[in-house]
Amino acid sequence: MYYVTLKLVVLGEAATGKSCLVLKFVYNDFNESKKPNIGAAFLTKKVLLEDRIIKLEIWDTSGKERFHSLTPLYYRSAHVAIVVYDVTKASTLDKAKAWVKELQCQANSNIIIALVGNKIDLIQDFEDDYGRQVSTEEAMHYVLKNGLLFFETSAKNGDGVQNVFEEI
Repeated sequence: MYYVTLKLVVLGEAATGKSCLVLKFVYNDFNESKKPNIGAAFLTKKVLLEDRIIKLEIWDTSGKERFHSLTPLYYRSAHVAIVVYDVTKASTLDKAKAWVKELQCQANSNIIIALVGNKIDLIQDFEDDYGRQVSTEEAMHYVLKNGLLFFETSAKNGDGVQNVFEEI
C-alpha cells in the first residue's frame, strides 16, 4: 500500500453548491444555510482506493467575483479541478465554461478537470425535468469537446457526490 497526496480545487459561480458538495463528501453533511466562503476554505480527506491511500487536499474557493483574482493561488499546482454549475441556472454553466478556459490556459498542463452539474434534486421530482435550464446533453457536448470529466450531483441528498471524488 502506498500514500498519494492530491491537491484539488473547487471552482464555480456563487451559490452553485460548491461548499455543500465538498461538505457532503468530507463529512456526509448538508447545511442549507451554509454561509459563503471568503477567499477559500481548506479541507482534507483520506480515501482508500484499491492499494492506495489518497489524501485529498481540497481548496473550496469563493464564487464571489471580488475574490476571483485570488483563485490562481489555489489552482496553481493543483492536480484536479472540479468546476461546479447549477443545473437550474444556465448562466452558471457560462461561468463554469470561463473557469474551464482559464484553467486550460493557466493551470498545470496535466490538471484533470471535472465539470459538475449540481442541484439535480431540484428537478428530480418532475418527470419532464421542469426547472432544468442546462440539459445533460448540452453539458455532455461541451465536456466531450473539451476533454473533461462530467458528473451530475445533488449535494443535498448525496446523489453522485461520492462518484465525483472517486473517479477523479
